[in-house]
Amino acid sequence: MTRSPTRFQRMPHVTTRLGLLLVAGCLASTGRASAAQEAPAAEVAGSSIESHLKKALAYYESGDYASARLEFETVLRLDNLPPDLHQQVELYAGVAEDYLSGRRLLPSGYAVVGFGNYRENSTSAGSGETDDNFLMARVGGRLNYVMSDDYAFNGSLDYRFRDYDNGDRRNDSDLRWNGSISRSLDENNLEVGVRGRVSYRGNGAYRNDYGLFGSYRIAADADNQFTIGAEFRQRRYPVGPLRERTRNIAELTGGWTRSLMDGKASFSLDGSFGREYATENRPDGDSNFYGLSPSFDFTINDQWGGHLFVWWQNDRYNIERITSDSADQIVGITTRNDDLYEVGGGLTWEFGQGWSLNPEILYIEDSSNILSVNYSSTELWLTLRYDF
Repeated sequence: MTRSPTRFQRMPHVTTRLGLLLVAGCLASTGRASAAQEAPAAEVAGSSIESHLKKALAYYESGDYASARLEFETVLRLDNLPPDLHQQVELYAGVAEDYLSGRRLLPSGYAVVGFGNYRENSTSAGSGETDDNFLMARVGGRLNYVMSDDYAFNGSLDYRFRDYDNGDRRNDSDLRWNGSISRSLDENNLEVGVRGRVSYRGNGAYRNDYGLFGSYRIAADADNQFTIGAEFRQRRYPVGPLRERTRNIAELTGGWTRSLMDGKASFSLDGSFGREYATENRPDGDSNFYGLSPSFDFTINDQWGGHLFVWWQNDRYNIERITSDSADQIVGITTRNDDLYEVGGGLTWEFGQGWSLNPEILYIEDSSNILSVNYSSTELWLTLRYDF
């Protein structure tokens, strides 16, 4: 069974030499801004939304973008941001300035167009003959409403579409939504909400995801933020041959983000574990999963930046099944065990207010002891993005 390439998330790319130089810089850096950079932010005291935003803007003006983002996120939540650290903080700064000028309702949005190539690599389960070009589009908006000095409403819609030049392949269509209430607690932030997703799976069938989530962000200091979260959701295939994949998912997450290189870079490490409960007699049964995802955002200057990430997850199922070799000879009975990998990256060139050009790459590999579900693909794309 081949996994369809429907993620098309943010995944920037840099060359190996540039990546090594940046990592070396991170190891050499203490991660703290200079005393001159700290001074403007340190002058802003208090725990209100206004004081946090003023402190974040002071970090932003001093060039400490990573610390500015951590400070903004104490009181604001903007989903579906561009991959570049500098652009992210620019958007937060614009929303913050609107609030400080007296506005409570804070809308923002974006539009993306581009083209790329999807290639399925050769695996034990596939020939690797798929090599399709595609056009892509994405549009979305956010709505933040500050209800009081402690509470805010956050909402977002995000629609993504791919049109492949291969008429035998289904086009990808994906709508994601989110609504939450957040509360500022001094240097920390609590958020509770609902979110979901509707994805087209071909032949008139759709996949529906929806669930309840919560997260608690802890600002340890100007350079470090910790996040813990939980979510219970359902992934439902209402009709069609994929109905048996319907399941409930319980997941716990944790993360750490650190400012590096005087705020010009940011390193994050996210982890998760949980359980999937099959509700429609899935052949492999229930499964436990756990995973890790390190990522690195960096800014070269106000026009150039980038992002690197790795994502890994292990899925362990609980029902035994027959396994066979590439010649379809039965070699034993075992429970399914999958390792899922994604490696990606890209560069961002910001050439005007809100405008950016983004070349990106994504490599996906699903490695399983059940040969029929092994899968690998490589995607390349170039997008033009406008944030407003």
